[in-house]
Amino acid sequence: MTIAKLRATYEFRDAAVCFGNIDAMTALSVDPPTQSSRPALLGTLPKLRRANGAPIRVLVVDDERALTNLVTMALRYEEWEVDVAHDGREAIAKFGKDRPDAVVLDIMMPDVDGLHVLQRLREQCTRTPVLFLTARDSVLDRVTGLTSGADDYMTKPFSLDELVARLRGLLRRVLDDMHPDDEKLQVGDLALQTSTREVTREGDRIELTSTEFDLLLFMMRNPRRVLSREEILQGVWNYSFGGKTSIVDLYISYLRKKIDVDRVPMINTVRGVGYQLRPR
Repeated sequence: MTIAKLRATYEFRDAAVCFGNIDAMTALSVDPPTQSSRPALLGTLPKLRRANGAPIRVLVVDDERALTNLVTMALRYEEWEVDVAHDGREAIAKFGKDRPDAVVLDIMMPDVDGLHVLQRLREQCTRTPVLFLTARDSVLDRVTGLTSGADDYMTKPFSLDELVARLRGLLRRVLDDMHPDDEKLQVGDLALQTSTREVTREGDRIELTSTEFDLLLFMMRNPRRVLSREEILQGVWNYSFGGKTSIVDLYISYLRKKIDVDRVPMINTVRGVGYQLRPR
């Protein structure tokens, strides 16, 4: 696909972020003339990261370099690390070497088609979410792709907003499942066990409500990281409060009264950013 065709398919908007010497652009499906342009959502949602705080890694596989450049810039708005492969053999090799967290995969490629590539990827790892992004748009193509082991299926032309949203949904389910059923966490003298939902500090048991426990669990999975209110809202409440971050401040205050009372504080406020759980 040429740049001219891409520009005919997508509406480009200048962005405030640049990657190297390339001006970053957002791309949304062109709205019908009767609709007013809507603002781009890329990069505006709370950041999604691995459980250890490391950036998400995505492998984008397509033989159309203009398209891979566009998708790469969109995913970098999410502060994800992106690798690119332009044929099936390169994709299989890079997947085996780097083990990305998600794969965006075209079906029609010049050497090895995407269905065969998916089969090879599944032989190496069954958990990594794979999203087909392809021009094949028949019902049979969709059924074939999904029954072959893909986790999602999108057709070209596409909205970058929707692509990122679908990847975020796939990644959240996988990242949530990565934690063992009986997870034991220790940050300083604070200990938590998920199977029994027991929390202790200096050996003293602390009784928490369900939401307080989920909040502490999220913070203990990200020790020393400064977590924004938006990150916490996404990780604990999943936007059920309509994006109102004041609920985070309220439950942080509840948690402090139980975790830090009469002890050296572990829950710290970072002005203008959010909160940090740090051992004394």
